[in-house]
Formats: sequence, C-alpha cells, structure tokens
Amino acid sequence: MKNENLSMLCDFYELTMSNGYFKNGFYKKNVYFDLFFRKVPDNGGFAITAGLEQVIEYIKDLHFDENDIEFLKGKGIFDEQFLDYLRNFNFSGDIYAVPEGTPVFPNEPILTVKAPAIEAQLIETFLLLTINHQSLIATKANRIVRAAQGRAVLEFGSRRAQGASGAVDGARAAFIGGCLGTACTLTDELYGVPAGGTMAHSWIQMFDSEYDAFRTYCELYPDNPTLLVDTYNTLKSGIPNAIKVFIEVLLPQGKTDCAIRLDSGDISYLSKKARKMLDEAGLENCKITASNSLDEYLIRDLMMQGAQIDNFGVGERLITSSSSPVFGGVYKLVAVENEIGEIVPKIKVSENTTKITNPHFKKVYRYFDNESGKALADELCLYDEVVDATKPRTIFDPNATWKTKTITNFTAKELQVPIFKNGECVYDSPNINEIADYCRKQVSLLWDEVKRFENPHTYYVDLSKKLYEIKNILLNVYGN
Repeated sequence: MKNENLSMLCDFYELTMSNGYFKNGFYKKNVYFDLFFRKVPDNGGFAITAGLEQVIEYIKDLHFDENDIEFLKGKGIFDEQFLDYLRNFNFSGDIYAVPEGTPVFPNEPILTVKAPAIEAQLIETFLLLTINHQSLIATKANRIVRAAQGRAVLEFGSRRAQGASGAVDGARAAFIGGCLGTACTLTDELYGVPAGGTMAHSWIQMFDSEYDAFRTYCELYPDNPTLLVDTYNTLKSGIPNAIKVFIEVLLPQGKTDCAIRLDSGDISYLSKKARKMLDEAGLENCKITASNSLDEYLIRDLMMQGAQIDNFGVGERLITSSSSPVFGGVYKLVAVENEIGEIVPKIKVSENTTKITNPHFKKVYRYFDNESGKALADELCLYDEVVDATKPRTIFDPNATWKTKTITNFTAKELQVPIFKNGECVYDSPNINEIADYCRKQVSLLWDEVKRFENPHTYYVDLSKKLYEIKNILLNVYGN
C-alpha cells in the first residue's frame, strides 16, 4: 500500500477548478472562505466546535510529492505548468478560527480562510471532514454528559466507529465534549485522553467459574477493579460473586475502591438491587457502571427513574452520533480581492433561504452580560467593525426579524483568533485537558433554556447593520 498524503484527500473537482484558476491567473488572487454549519445536530440549541488541532497539522504538512504529480499527470487533463506549480505547493495564507471547545451556532463562521484561490480551494475537503466529524462527536458527547448530571461518562465506541480515524479522533472529540476517558488506547497514546476498561464476557467464560474469573482479575488488578456481572445471572451469581471476591481479596489489603458493570437487562431495576446488595455487604464505596447502547435520552430516563448508577460507558450512539450522524458544515466563498486589493463581497443565492450565505470577510462577536456572566447573543460584523460596548446594542431574532433584543451592560469578545498568518502558524494549541476544561466553562455560560434537549431557546445570532445592508444589496443584484 502506498503512503497516504493527506494533501490528496480532496474532492477531484478541487483539482480541476485549481487547474482552471491557474490557467486564468486566479491563483494570484486572494479569496475568503467561511466554514460554518446550518443546523444543530439533534435539533439542539448549540454545537461544540472541535478538530482544529488536526487542521493545523494538516496545513503545516501541505505538499504534493512526485508520486502525486505522476498520478495527476496520468489523468491527462492537467496543465504541465499547473503540475509544476503543485511541486512547490505550500500554504501561504491566513486562517482564523473559533477555539476548540467553544459553543457555536448556525451560520456563524467557525473557521475563515484568506489565501490565494488555489490554496483556499484545495484544503476544502479536509477542513470540512475534520471539523464536521469532531464537532459532531463533541456536540453529542456534551449532550450525553449533561444528561448524566455529574456522573462520569466514558467513551466506549471504537469497535462501532466508522474506521480507524473515526475511532481515534472521535474519542478525542468526545473528551472535549465532556467525557472523562475512553476505551481507545491509541487516543491515549496520541492525545493523552485517559484510556481504561474493565473486561469482556470472554474473560469470564475462559474460567471454570465466574467466581474464579473475578478472583483472578482482582488479584491481578487490585486497584479499583471493575467486574462485569451479567455474563450468566446478574442477581443470582454475578453480584454475589463480585461481593464475595471484593471481601476476600480487596478488603484484607485495605482496598475499598471497586466497581461492577451492568451491560444488559433492566439497568434501572438491576442498579437499585445491586446498590442494596453492595451496601448490605459493607461495600458502600463500590461504584456501579452502566453500558449497553446508551444515549442522552436513555440516561436522562434512568436518572428520572432513580437508577443507582455512578458511571456510564457510552459506545455506538456516541461515536457515530447515530441519532443525527451528519454535522452539515459547509465551506463557502464570501469575498475576493480585486486588482487594487479591495475586498469585494460575494454571496450564494438560493430559493431555499437557508442556503443563502452571509457575504464578506467577517468577525464574530459574542456578548456577555456583565451581571450574570451569561452569553446574551452573537453578532456577525464586517472585518473592520469595532463594537462599542458602552452603548446599547439591538440584536434581531434570527427566526423573526420583528423580534429584537436590546442589550446593555455587556462585554464584547471576538470569537475567532488568528491561527495562520502568511502561512506561518501563530497559534499555540492548548493540550487536551485545557480544551476540555475550556469547553466546560464556556457551556456553563449558556442559559439553561439554550441547553434544553427539546425545543431549546433560539440563541440570537444577528448581522450588524453594515453587513445586513451589504447582504441586501447583493440579494437585490443577484436574487432577481
């Protein structure tokens, strides 16, 4: 198998368009693209952005080697001078992005690229697949973690993920979204997400008895072992055997930290029975972990039923975001520079109003209430606009332009930060624990109404007056 060059991970039309840009001299023209999404997965109130670190590493390594050039030459449609251009290709532009772990909303730029046309075009696919995938999983993880109401959630989905990168990067995104660990060892090695696990049913079946399997495991791993108790009969043998082994092996060593895992049956009922049995045996410190096709709705129901669960292991419905498996991010041209360096706004018009883009090179402000600290609204402004936080600001409801929200006593913060300037990375990527901590803090700044699972409050995301007027002018020109 040939070595993979991720620079070739692009849609073929990006290469054919780039060949055309080269032939027409557009490769010298600076353009502006926005990466944004149109709808929150699961009809939620917000999404969590993730994947920026992988984008940075990809941009740093952009190149085409001779094998790639020969492959493209074999297609018989690319200009020789264009192929020579690719031989010396690297990224020379600017990228601005919202930091990983930030709550984001539809139609606001997560990432903005300013670069020569070919450079901006060729990176489209990788940027989309990376931000789309990890933002999707981080968003789903955050929903599940919030449903667990402070109980630990672990990501258990590698074997159900769509491919190796789906498992590894998905576990990374899940940690950003709030999971406390993963079953994926490679994600731990690469990114430092704590990996852990218990045992499979096969471990227990290997032994002559369930008791022997449990005892051997506790003797091997006496520090906080977790025993899977549903291989045969959870209440009649699994939990009693676990209790017996904990008392015989752990307590004489002065160890009281241990756990059982429930992976089938009526989890709510079994957890209550298990808690009673463990407490009566003097094992009040023993935790109960639940797994088996869980998601935010099942976890929420378990909590409502008073289930006695301390930790959740969540697999397929998290790592694939099975209830809403597409993030739907898009990458659209919003401006070009003309011959004298002026930024000329561009718009995409559609009879489907949700597909009409917001033009121009922009910045995104988030406004925070100075009293509560909560996020009040976001506003898309022109790149050179400066918000005066000493004056009241009126924001329009995105779904009803007659409904406004006037804010006072607020602080304005730009969401995007510089990542690349003139092809050089100017951003120090935080470590995974810093990103996850940042995400928790930022989500806490959202009102509870925005965080509802069903019918969440629509967070205000408005266009500044200047940007709104430019959009209307373009709609009048191109929309008739």
